[in-house]
Amino acid sequence: MRPTSVFPESSEKTERWIPTNMGRLSPFLLSSFCITLFFTCFFVYQQSPFKAIFDQNDLTLQPQIDPECDLVKGHWVPDKRGSLYTNSSCSTIPASKNCIKHGRSDRDFLFWRWKPDGCDLPRFNPKAFLSMFRGKKMSFLGDSVARNHMESLLCLLSTEETPKDIYKDGEDRNRIWYFPNHDFTLSTSWTKFLVAGQERVDGNKTGTGLFDIDLAKMDEGWSKGLPNADIAIVSASHWFFRPIIIHRGDETLGCIYCNLPNMTQISPDQGFRLVYSAVFKHISECKNCKEELVTVLRTISPSHFENGTWDTGGACSRTSPFGENQIDLQSYEMKIRTTQIQQLEGVTKGDYKGKKFAVLDVTKVMLMRPDGHPNGHWGNKWMKGYNDCVHWCLPGPIDAWNEFLMAIIRQLR
Repeated sequence: MRPTSVFPESSEKTERWIPTNMGRLSPFLLSSFCITLFFTCFFVYQQSPFKAIFDQNDLTLQPQIDPECDLVKGHWVPDKRGSLYTNSSCSTIPASKNCIKHGRSDRDFLFWRWKPDGCDLPRFNPKAFLSMFRGKKMSFLGDSVARNHMESLLCLLSTEETPKDIYKDGEDRNRIWYFPNHDFTLSTSWTKFLVAGQERVDGNKTGTGLFDIDLAKMDEGWSKGLPNADIAIVSASHWFFRPIIIHRGDETLGCIYCNLPNMTQISPDQGFRLVYSAVFKHISECKNCKEELVTVLRTISPSHFENGTWDTGGACSRTSPFGENQIDLQSYEMKIRTTQIQQLEGVTKGDYKGKKFAVLDVTKVMLMRPDGHPNGHWGNKWMKGYNDCVHWCLPGPIDAWNEFLMAIIRQLR
């Protein structure tokens, strides 16, 4: 609320005072008094341009986080406030993430917040976020979970300003949204593997389920647009758990899950190591990219299938978070998370001018949220009977990723 200015009232009183006392003041004292009054009003009252600038900067000031505090060491605690938006107030939620619309009756999953041990993670502030990124372009590079993350941020920011939908490709995989009042652009570039890849086909041009990827080439879907980005959030993971032959140019390095004769077997963890090393090397050496490009690695987001996989009846029906003693800290997701971070750390040891790198570490945090997935409430008429335990409901625990995102980027500023 704007403070009420007392300037008119003060001026009126001053004007009444000056005529009756003017004869008692020397010209020097009178001029000094007027100058003092002018600057007092200039700096104190609402009309001051310096005050306006201060207010604008103040929007970006969130409660400070102790840099020594480990944000991912903590637990989920009840929060009666819930999300900043609802499944009906945000018009951009895709149907497949609108769990409540598709019959999810419990609401407890909406009323938790992440509490780091020893410090607090500030609640997301859409006004401060848009102010901080005024004039910037932020792009999410990755698979459908990266898109899920972008959609969460879009809903949060829409509580402050309605964005314009300025681009959608034919398959609705790549999107661009624009916030005109803040000149902020939010986009997503869909990619399976980050590096170039394609599925092998049989004689009938039908997909075989076997993919070839090339570490020497980046997927042009995101790499062509990278020079325009100010902030790039990089993540891709779930397509790596299928038969993949890995190449580096003309050299074949091996294969994940293919069991082909005379072929070196590569684990998914090793595959992640090779791919992310190539991706971060490409970004760090990008000559056409902005010198102050900020690259954020978002670590692997866990799935929570129980009693089977996605195609064998697996489900995720829990309605409350896990405690740390209920998750497996030696799980394959945690191993892949470590591998991803190691590849980023390997790149950041070099000198890449103004480029900055950071980690959005969500793996352990989200291992504790088996209750946050659509499960059967995703309305997919082509896959009835299958449950989605990979993506996240909107609103839902994925909204916390943007609290992490804002916190870690502020630490880079």
